[in-house]
Amino acid sequence: MNAQSSVVDLLFVIAPHSLLLDIAGPAEAFRLANLWRSERGLPPPFRLRFASVAQTAMTSVGLNVSDLEPLPTQLEAPTWVVVVGQPSASAHKPTPAIHATARWLAQLLRGPLATPNSPHRLITICSGTVLAARAGLLDNRRCTTHHDLLGLLRSLAPRARVLENRVFLIDGPLASSAGVTAGIDLSLHLIASECGDSVAAGVAEEMVVYMRRTPLDPEFSPFLAHRRHTHAAVHRVQGAVSASPERDWDMTAMAAVGHVTERHLLRLFVHHAGVSPLQFLEAIRLERARQLLEHGSNVTGAAEAAGFRSGLHLRRAWNRKWGGSPRDALTTTAAPSAARRADAPC
Repeated sequence: MNAQSSVVDLLFVIAPHSLLLDIAGPAEAFRLANLWRSERGLPPPFRLRFASVAQTAMTSVGLNVSDLEPLPTQLEAPTWVVVVGQPSASAHKPTPAIHATARWLAQLLRGPLATPNSPHRLITICSGTVLAARAGLLDNRRCTTHHDLLGLLRSLAPRARVLENRVFLIDGPLASSAGVTAGIDLSLHLIASECGDSVAAGVAEEMVVYMRRTPLDPEFSPFLAHRRHTHAAVHRVQGAVSASPERDWDMTAMAAVGHVTERHLLRLFVHHAGVSPLQFLEAIRLERARQLLEHGSNVTGAAEAAGFRSGLHLRRAWNRKWGGSPRDALTTTAAPSAARRADAPC
């Protein structure tokens, strides 16, 4: 556990009509982190708190949450303020309760977020980033939100660097995520940073999370991106490339799968998928290589298995897409597979 603090207060800010999974998903991840440590005779790293402008708030599914504590006037202990999201319609039409919450956020966090090495952090889930923008807390920060709200976020925070197609982003004391399930990915990342990979691995296993995603992961899997169209020939090529990216693909081979000429395939891809066939191929190969690296492959092995001609070609493609090197993936939060727990939650 981080030596800077003994216990971190996780203060969930519950506005009316908050998305229930934005609350329950991250809260459960942090609860399980506490359980993982307590079963090993270690103190719990997190204290969960839930606050709102009112004592009771209705969630997005019509379920009321009650006994909420008042929004505190100051932070007594190291605190991670978790601002959960609301449905897109609510994010576009803020209520008086939302405006009151935004004013409270500005008063409480503007100073701490600007203080170097502050023990406090702002965590936004889904459209919670929009609420942080209304509070004026995103200036000069990298952040993200649900893809439906990127335009609204940019208009509310013109001085922020709003990035799209990211599961989550960390920028100093600000951590933001793209959507409801992305809040769980972000929580696992923060648990790993605070408590270590083994704790995050145990939590992910208990929650039956198939893969812990990282800040490099796009909001949409490359295997699903560029496929919101109905053209059969383009889908045939995309399916073949996704199934076997290691094949010696070129325009001739892909055109043969699509039963069209190379020139026509290029036109079809650009019109229907928004990328060229070769750009789609490189995105699929990069995703396959990244997954292999995070599961223990070396750079040369990952490059070969993903269809790159060499480790050098993988490094160049990686740098164009994400910056840095494929070796960066080896130091992300891919957790040891040996971390296991004996019991299961009720």
